[in-house]
Amino acid sequence: MSDSSDDDYTLEQAKEDIDILRRVEDETVEAIENAEEEAVIEFLIEDEGLDITHDGERGLGKVRRAVLGSTVASDELKRLVSLRGDETPEDVLVPRDVKRNAQVALEAGKPVVLYGPTGTGKTTFAKQLARETCVGYTLNTATPSWTPSDIIGGISPDYSGESLSYRTKLGCVSEAVQRARRFDVEYGVILDEITRADISKIFGPLYTAIENPHQTIFETDEGETIELDERVNIICTMNMSDRTVNELDNAITRRFAMIELDEYEEDKRRQLFKDWLNTHVSGHTDLDESELLRLFERDYQGINHGNESTSQGSIMRFGPMHYRDVAIFLGVGCREGGAYEHDQTNAVGQAFQTYIVPRLLNSAAFPQVERIAEHYRALNGEFEEFDLAPAAELAERELEQERRQMGSYE
Repeated sequence: MSDSSDDDYTLEQAKEDIDILRRVEDETVEAIENAEEEAVIEFLIEDEGLDITHDGERGLGKVRRAVLGSTVASDELKRLVSLRGDETPEDVLVPRDVKRNAQVALEAGKPVVLYGPTGTGKTTFAKQLARETCVGYTLNTATPSWTPSDIIGGISPDYSGESLSYRTKLGCVSEAVQRARRFDVEYGVILDEITRADISKIFGPLYTAIENPHQTIFETDEGETIELDERVNIICTMNMSDRTVNELDNAITRRFAMIELDEYEEDKRRQLFKDWLNTHVSGHTDLDESELLRLFERDYQGINHGNESTSQGSIMRFGPMHYRDVAIFLGVGCREGGAYEHDQTNAVGQAFQTYIVPRLLNSAAFPQVERIAEHYRALNGEFEEFDLAPAAELAERELEQERRQMGSYE
């Protein structure tokens, strides 16, 4: 590589050395660390994509870490390398007040909980929120086995040596703190579907840290102490079909900004349906897209707002994102050579049986199961060009099972 001092690697030198930099990772790292100005790093990353060359399509390898640690790289450039491979949609569809409230809460230093029915796009919006407010983020999905160590950190067995030993292991929040410190950037941590875990148990130490931000919550084997950092944004999602706000521990509602994500504006919801049908169904099947759009709307309205003709109210809250899976199923199944190429009418009912009805039944009480079965019987009669019998029959089977169970308890 061209001779240069340790602190003034120029754009001209980078262009001259580009063949070497493409081949040798360590030389690229050194060039970034000694870059005279941001233009050098822009050339290496934006123009030449050397982070992809050496680190791959995603992940924090040596080159991206060098960019994040650079004192001349802008936050925009750091965000670029941190989010490589992130395919989160840029178009934010949530209501304006939801977005503003979440942004203000994070700016005020409050962790955020996005809660609402299944299928309302909470995880997608959480990622969009993290992308807009932070240089990078991690996504962590809760499980029933989560403990406080998954959040804060704990002791973990180390099998790398000749004998078993134990080392400290960072939790997802502690890891975000470490990255924010190391690279001096705003960093996000998303805790997805936290109702899968025991919230009171896993968040206990985090509650304490939120109340006392200067208190050490973890210490690594190297002696580094971890405290909550104002540069770390904590964003949680919560499926409210699992529980209601009233059932939550007061500790979380006191310490987190609770932001409901429920109803989409009608024009945005319809546009979502149209986009999915246009992307996945149009040109790939013989299905009538206008009728599919009407079916999506009738189904969504019937579940969320009930039947005006019978004065029956909402069955349950159910988000629009589920219909994307239906559109993809139809596009794949009904295309040339697809499993339903010659049975496209039946494919619609099979898609609803596979992606919509099970998700409704998953959280439905007996009266709701009755309404779901009734709803799909009615839709099957209304949409003669689609065979929705598979969806209706699945709901009927669940209803019969519920009746048998109720009878066994009498």
